[in-house]
Amino acid sequence: MSDVNELHRRWCIADGHADSLMWNRDLCVRSDEGHVDFPRLREAGVKLQCFTLVTRGFPFVGGFPLFATWRGWPREARSSEWARAVWQIDRLAEFCQRSEGQARITTSAAMLEDNLAHGRLSAILGVEGGHAIEGQVARLAELHQRGVRFMGLTHLSNNDLGGSSFPMMGNRGLTPLGHAVVEEMARVGLSVDVAHASERTLEELFALPSVRFFSSHTGVRAAGGGWRNLSDESLRRIAERGGVVGIILAPVYLGGDTFDDVVRHIEHAVNVMGEEGVGIGSDYDGMVALPKGMRDVTDLPRLTELLLRRHPEPWVERILGGNFRRFFRETLGG
Repeated sequence: MSDVNELHRRWCIADGHADSLMWNRDLCVRSDEGHVDFPRLREAGVKLQCFTLVTRGFPFVGGFPLFATWRGWPREARSSEWARAVWQIDRLAEFCQRSEGQARITTSAAMLEDNLAHGRLSAILGVEGGHAIEGQVARLAELHQRGVRFMGLTHLSNNDLGGSSFPMMGNRGLTPLGHAVVEEMARVGLSVDVAHASERTLEELFALPSVRFFSSHTGVRAAGGGWRNLSDESLRRIAERGGVVGIILAPVYLGGDTFDDVVRHIEHAVNVMGEEGVGIGSDYDGMVALPKGMRDVTDLPRLTELLLRRHPEPWVERILGGNFRRFFRETLGG
């Protein structure tokens, strides 16, 4: 078997979801806190990392502003959901500027391939919950201009766009505003992240022919785990449209806390979607635990090693990043 660390240096290791920006850490500096920063991503061989903008937390009043205050966000950044999103975008831009060429907010397929050729991290921005635009559809074009390339319509609760998969949310569908937002997302070039969509919202999204969608971080319902995992039918629909499902690393959604549980979800998803439909969507820094033996992103090679015991290198390379590389090459734009 090839040396795993050498494979990580050669492959386009990619991850579909990290909430690192909300913690207000300096991502240019290696930290013992949390799961992700630029030095640790580089050590792990990660070439593509999706960073999501979280603007609303658990469904109780005032939760996220209290969290942001605790983490030292400036007052103006906490003033509204839109302000929270813009501040996190600006923070990532600042980190990339200070990284001395090691990381770049990546907005096109050409930039992605150039980054890979020059050993630079591709940071791809997404929004976790369309409430961030505060009902103003025109802001989607501004998000795209600022470098955002995907957005989930909902997060941990229903909003004015549609239904969340969070328990006791009533399985609501897309609202009229949600339909308008999805139409505008397709026009400006934003993919839809369905990781937190209710079953009804998912069905209505699947019926729209112009939408490009994927799931940045989720488990697989048939392999066990939590309430928000995707059904086999949803996996098939995503695969049919060229999407990728990033398998989450959080034990609460895996039905177990070992790397074997991650592998079980990956293998089931591949059996349903095919080898080109599955990736890794860790949910690093997302207020969830990682499997036993995984402190942060630098332990990702342990998962790779386990997969290589069961599957050939080309299969593992696709799961560890090749599929997300293909998806974003198709969806980032020229």
